Amino acid sequence: MSSQQLTINFDRLADITQLPLPLQELLAAARKATADAYAPYSNFYVATAARVGEHIVTTTNQENASFPVGLCAERTLLSVLTTQYAHAPVEAIALSYHNRRAHADSHAPISPCGLCRQSLLEFEQRMGRPIPILMSGMTGEIIMLHAIKDLLPFSFSSHQLK
Repeated sequence: MSSQQLTINFDRLADITQLPLPLQELLAAARKATADAYAPYSNFYVATAARVGEHIVTTTNQENASFPVGLCAERTLLSVLTTQYAHAPVEAIALSYHNRRAHADSHAPISPCGLCRQSLLEFEQRMGRPIPILMSGMTGEIIMLHAIKDLLPFSFSSHQLK
């Protein structure tokens, strides 16, 4: 047996003003889009934004009374990107949320769920290049990974299927 260590490099920023302007715009779009989420059951409004060239694409989570039917904002984003911007490089993705439950906090960074991590990772692999991802709340601290692969270091991928 051998013990090994895994290191993930990321940037921790105090607030949105520490980001370059294009990433500030991207994160601001994600934060604004939380208002468009459909989350009547959880009151947990999530939005994503992706910069594709000069465009910013936003999507939100979509809940459903039949809980397995809902979609996370990240997978909704991937559906839009692969159908509307199939050959355009994605420069970065931002994620934000607004927890509207009484006395809830929406200011700490949030990360994608496991299902979304796997979906985002395969998307990054298909694109053939690292995609930075910003994780935040409505205000406050931001965590920025320089590649989605760092969200899921021991991932399952197409390599295992070959």
